[in-house]
Amino acid sequence: MAGVLGVRAEIDELIAGRTICEQLRETAERHPAAPAYSDPAEGGWVTLTYAEARRRVLEIAAGFAAIGLRPGETVALMMINRSEHVLADLGAVHAGGIGCTIYSTFAAEQIAFVAADVGAVCAVLGGPAELARWEPVLDRLPTLRKVVLLEGAPAGDDRFMSWEDLLALGRDALAADPDAAEARWRAVRAEDVVTVLYTSGTTGNPKGVPLTHHNVLYEVAATDRMATLPDGGTQISYLTYAHIAERVLSLYLPLVKASHVHFCTDLAELGAALGQVRPMMFFGVPRVWEKMMARLLAVLSAQPEERQEAVRRAMAAGVAYVEGGQHGHTVTPEVRAAYERADAELLAGVRALIGFDRAQWTATGAAPLPGEVQRFYAGLGLKVIDVYGMTETTGAFTGNGPGCYRLGTVGRAEPGVEVRIAEDGEILTRSPLNTRGYLNRPDGTAALIDDDGWLHTGDIGTVDDDGFYRVVDRKKELIITSGGENISPAAIENLLKEHPLVGQALAYGDNRPYPVAVLTLDPDVAPGWARARGIEGDLAGLAAHPDVLKEVEGAVAAANERLARVQQVKRWALLGTEWTAESEELTPSLKLKRRVIHAKYAAVIERLYTG
Repeated sequence: MAGVLGVRAEIDELIAGRTICEQLRETAERHPAAPAYSDPAEGGWVTLTYAEARRRVLEIAAGFAAIGLRPGETVALMMINRSEHVLADLGAVHAGGIGCTIYSTFAAEQIAFVAADVGAVCAVLGGPAELARWEPVLDRLPTLRKVVLLEGAPAGDDRFMSWEDLLALGRDALAADPDAAEARWRAVRAEDVVTVLYTSGTTGNPKGVPLTHHNVLYEVAATDRMATLPDGGTQISYLTYAHIAERVLSLYLPLVKASHVHFCTDLAELGAALGQVRPMMFFGVPRVWEKMMARLLAVLSAQPEERQEAVRRAMAAGVAYVEGGQHGHTVTPEVRAAYERADAELLAGVRALIGFDRAQWTATGAAPLPGEVQRFYAGLGLKVIDVYGMTETTGAFTGNGPGCYRLGTVGRAEPGVEVRIAEDGEILTRSPLNTRGYLNRPDGTAALIDDDGWLHTGDIGTVDDDGFYRVVDRKKELIITSGGENISPAAIENLLKEHPLVGQALAYGDNRPYPVAVLTLDPDVAPGWARARGIEGDLAGLAAHPDVLKEVEGAVAAANERLARVQQVKRWALLGTEWTAESEELTPSLKLKRRVIHAKYAAVIERLYTG
């Protein structure tokens, strides 16, 4: 305990009194010509240096102040990942305000709830698509005084303003009174709220999580100590800034590490962006890693058999090398030599092909990464390591590092962070990363943080003798069968998804005699798999084809072989649809909305028990 508190004191001293505003000033002065933000453009990238970015931030801050933003008030943001998103957020903060990115998949009613709950006085939206989501509820938001649009601002309506007009207003205001803008950001304190993020939630209204400058700077410092992240590294921003991981890694961390952030505005273009940027660090939720693996497997499966065998041998050497590098293991000279040969002959080329030839830190979180996916990337010589955290803990509070990791775990407690397992198996944590509580929800806060300052994660976990944690499942999502057996649905689902044809899986069995599963096909893999076997059709047609059903039956059988008898899936259904955030089966961070799926496919589930 003394060691944990000692490290905490060191980090607290390092960041004492610091704010995001001060951090940007320091980085812009130390690295004025360093590239900060790059947006995709025809034929390349358009880049802002750190000096240019800070100047723009100050102009935007002056613009917000000119339209009436007062210290402590909130600017709501909804747009794709682009430099304007980061600059608007930082501009709000430099004006003494708070940036709040809202999930672009939220329905109008959810937007209305969040905007009212956070008391948004201004909104910055990308364009007509985002405005269409807001328009039905604008009249229900009395605190909202101005809507700024990057594109397509309606003319003749005082409620709306173009991004160009905001910038022009800010430039004039800053030139007229630079001291006023400076006074705004210098008045910001470390204990002030820098952002409010809303949990996407699997049920009910989302909950607002206020995070302070100290919270986010502690997270950056602790993560950097654990992972030894590169200075001036290249990275890609592609997950929404409503997600705590993206916000920490590509908004706050770059201000400390002087990183160069490239924006990927469309997830479909991520593969191309990886090849162009060749990032030194990359974070992906499990579904992103799964989809990249599926695409690469599809390419490899089209190669001649002798080539496929060469790849398999090389990847076996990669797996042995990465597994041997785990904490408590040893990489023998033989394993190292085999890996170095495989790397020189094949693996390095494959990593270059997918844009990971310069990667020093690759990580995953937000949900369990199936072991087969982790082993696949290990075969390429990549350590895709797990970190674990929540919005309420400013992101990760446990993690593996490139030099200290154990596959299949979410790592050890971050520096200065206390973690323990409660008597009922719940993971608890206490540290400067913890939020003060939910916005406007005292009852929720009381349930989240106890009187001793321990934050209750709602996750069931274990810890081994070396301090590596494993997350078993959500406390409220454990299946309790009619026979009284406690079963983790995630454990079943991850094994089912190891087959490349299976895109999503939901295990069900609460108060039932045995588990069943509802499955979907992977839309990236299934069509190619089918064409290679002379089968044509859309997902609905493929889901009913006998050959596809036989293959999925084999996938279920293979999963069952690795499960205890009470965990085994007795019956299953394959749907001809894809689950997405837009169709509401997934949260915006791509987690299963179990209650939505239970309700939407209640008849399917019932037939699995009665049909």
